[in-house]
Amino acid sequence: MSRLIVSRLIWVLPVVFIVLVMNFLLTRLVPGDPITALIGDFPAPPEYEARMRAEFGLDEPLWRQLLLYLWALVQGDLGYSFFNRQPVAQLLWERTLNTLLLMVPVLIISSVLGVLVGMYAAVQRSRALDVLISALSLGGKSVPIFWSGQVLIILFAVNLQWLPAQGMQSIRGVDPGWPQVWDFVAHWLMPGAIAVAFNMAIVARVARVAFKESILGDYVTTGRAAGLSQRVVLFRHVMPNAMIPIITVVGNNFSNLLTGTIMVEAVFGWPGLGQVFMTSIAQRDYPVLQGVFLLVTLVTILANLITDILYAIVDPRVRAGYARA
Repeated sequence: MSRLIVSRLIWVLPVVFIVLVMNFLLTRLVPGDPITALIGDFPAPPEYEARMRAEFGLDEPLWRQLLLYLWALVQGDLGYSFFNRQPVAQLLWERTLNTLLLMVPVLIISSVLGVLVGMYAAVQRSRALDVLISALSLGGKSVPIFWSGQVLIILFAVNLQWLPAQGMQSIRGVDPGWPQVWDFVAHWLMPGAIAVAFNMAIVARVARVAFKESILGDYVTTGRAAGLSQRVVLFRHVMPNAMIPIITVVGNNFSNLLTGTIMVEAVFGWPGLGQVFMTSIAQRDYPVLQGVFLLVTLVTILANLITDILYAIVDPRVRAGYARA
């Protein structure tokens, strides 16, 4: 196991360096000028524009800006947001926590329900259930989030007035304790339900296929012939052999944890990382965009590492392969 972790970590530094340089260059190649976005349409004196460029370091050559950015990263400085007027690290920390409050429950619920639904569909071998699972999976991945989100808002927030339409908490505030918890849950339900349906769809579809193939294995026939119960065969023999593709899908959902909610946050006004990312693109806020890209890169690397470790835990053949390497 340690050899697996070390072999993966060896590639982290060169990958992160290449991504940093590429992201730095790509943000500068995007049409638009951050100073123009900050000033707006109001005509400003050339001296004022020059002073702002010098303040944000945009008057330096591109290669020097890159070196200064990399040196600041080595010192733990992600830069200063042009538009939000605060350190990028502080801004990303606040918004990432909000996104995690939305997406961690989504990831857990969608993964557990997706595996259970896919396993049930494979065990029951019901043609009608298979068709239903396939239809729900296809619908969950195909229906645009901005459309389904607006439908939920119109139904539950506007017509029935059961749930708040946007935000993460009530503007007027609530009493601390359980009222505050219920207020958060009420704001979470609609964006959470949309994200759960979207992520659960692919997990259920992959789990159904994986369990179907695993059930046909010779070890299942041998286990039943040995007198093992259906539950023991299912959870001790079928599930471990079906988990590899499921872990892959869940790992992919985990790597999309921070960026996969951009549309959800935009529709429901959730003050998370996706919302600040969209704002930063419009404002050409280079430091924030670079910070988001760096954060997503690290999360993706972490997700791949955790996925590989889970492979080795679930499948002894993977462990043996790394032990021989």
